[in-house]
Amino acid sequence: MAKAVWVHALVDVPEGVEVEVEGSKVKVRGPKGELERDFSHAKGIRIRVVEEEGKKQVLVETFFANRKRKALVNTVAAHIKNMITGVTKGWRYKMKIVFSHFPISVKVVGDRVEIHNFIGEKAPRVAKVLPGVTVKVQGRDVIIEGTDIEKVAQTAANIEQATKITEFDRRVFMDGIYIYAREVMS
Repeated sequence: MAKAVWVHALVDVPEGVEVEVEGSKVKVRGPKGELERDFSHAKGIRIRVVEEEGKKQVLVETFFANRKRKALVNTVAAHIKNMITGVTKGWRYKMKIVFSHFPISVKVVGDRVEIHNFIGEKAPRVAKVLPGVTVKVQGRDVIIEGTDIEKVAQTAANIEQATKITEFDRRVFMDGIYIYAREVMS
């Protein structure tokens, strides 16, 4: 298969957002905070900030790329785009508390979420909340917000995994806390 000579992706940097690139480390600063990410695992990928016609853009590029490196260019560009969205608007995951017989109660205690009375269990189940993420319980909804999409998604996954049922038929016992919406905050 032929190699492409120059593969690149451009990510627009909006007003009020500052992007710094040092080698393979990318820092994004915006109105909602600051995110930093190391892309040193992306071998052969070059990241730099370019300015054309007064517009700042992040250029992710590689030369003589095979199929994997082409995919890696777009992956790195998508990560940077998500970082920019996170520091400008933020990310929100919504989860629904579902139960049929035993009412589940959910409490946020420090950096963890405690799930009480899950399928009538006496001991609470615990899920870790990652730093930089806020969790709110509103009725039967659990709302997770933050600037880093990976931390927000991992916190939602931790909560969902804490209520995973293994010994019963999941088609019958649908109790748990499930993600029903992923969105950009406005």
